[in-house]
Amino acid sequence: MPTVYLIAGEASGDALGSRLIAGLRRRRPDLRFAGIGGPLMEAQGFASLFPMHDLALMGLVEILPRLFALRRRLRQTTADIAARRPDLLVTIDSPGFTLRVLKEAAALGVRRAHYVAPQVWAWREGRVRHYPGLWDALLCLLPFEPEFFARHGLPARFVGHSVLESGADRGDAARFRRRHGIAADAVPLILMPGSRGTETRHLLPILGTTLGILKDQVPGLLPVVAVASGMEDQVRAGTVAWPLCPLIVADGAEKYDAFAAAAAAITKSGTSTLELALAGVPMVVAYRVNPVTAWLVRRLVKVRYASILNLIAGREVIPERVQEACTPETLAATVAPLLRDPAAAQAQRDAFAPLLTRLHPPGGLPPSEAAVEVLLDLLDQPRSDQRVA
Repeated sequence: MPTVYLIAGEASGDALGSRLIAGLRRRRPDLRFAGIGGPLMEAQGFASLFPMHDLALMGLVEILPRLFALRRRLRQTTADIAARRPDLLVTIDSPGFTLRVLKEAAALGVRRAHYVAPQVWAWREGRVRHYPGLWDALLCLLPFEPEFFARHGLPARFVGHSVLESGADRGDAARFRRRHGIAADAVPLILMPGSRGTETRHLLPILGTTLGILKDQVPGLLPVVAVASGMEDQVRAGTVAWPLCPLIVADGAEKYDAFAAAAAAITKSGTSTLELALAGVPMVVAYRVNPVTAWLVRRLVKVRYASILNLIAGREVIPERVQEACTPETLAATVAPLLRDPAAAQAQRDAFAPLLTRLHPPGGLPPSEAAVEVLLDLLDQPRSDQRVA
């Protein structure tokens, strides 16, 4: 049986990987799967080599204490790939880890694809010179990325953004209110502190103080914290002292029901902003990292915005409050109009639709199916070790 080896390093990659497995299995029932993934991939019958959350790290300074552990996981992964000799290796996002795996696997003659282009168009463009030979196919989520990589002689395919298949726009507000006994006059505010421990550690105290400011301004305010898999314990511990007791919901249908019931949201940057936009939830982006990391990033970053929708729009559709601007006072002042003024909330919703349209792939296929098409084409090509032979 042909083997596809997939590697996902965080929650968003786990969602992508689960859709790839489902799509590939529909087209090729003979395939078997191995690698690293999270609960969504495991729900597809996938057995992860080790817990995915071992790789869910971010930040330059934050990674340093885990560097030796990550190197050990890298050696373990490359040894497993060498032992299995898969027919196709698919790495998903998490470039700090996955691109190193691709480099190590190059000598094995394994066909390789990377899903979610490294965001070198945003910062450290010089890294592109290290990419030739790392993959046979690069699958991009954003429409402007293939042109960027083409300028560097690297072919890439825009396959559409997977958020369009997430189900974020199919939540049930009435079901969410019934399930949790939420009063009709309650005002749910979604809070998304991130899928990594480093993100939540920085944001949870800020969000708690923000609620202390908002609770007197917005009667009936109900904080709803959407947590990623594996982060529940940290989030519960970090919200014990909050001035309002939050309702904590996990990823999946429950989260999307909460989105449908929400008046507004405060979220970290990333895929969560696209999910909220798809659900029609007006939002504010909040982000804070270690000050040393922030200092380094500011000297390398080339784009004006942290939010993908703002990048596509070329303007601040979603207010961003990052680093020094990410304070309880500024967050409360920015989100309060979205909670109290229907016109302000609707103006942001109206801006979402044309931007989300640009995330659809050409050809009318769902994004995961467009990605599967590329992978199946690659799987049908001879391995490089076979070509040499």
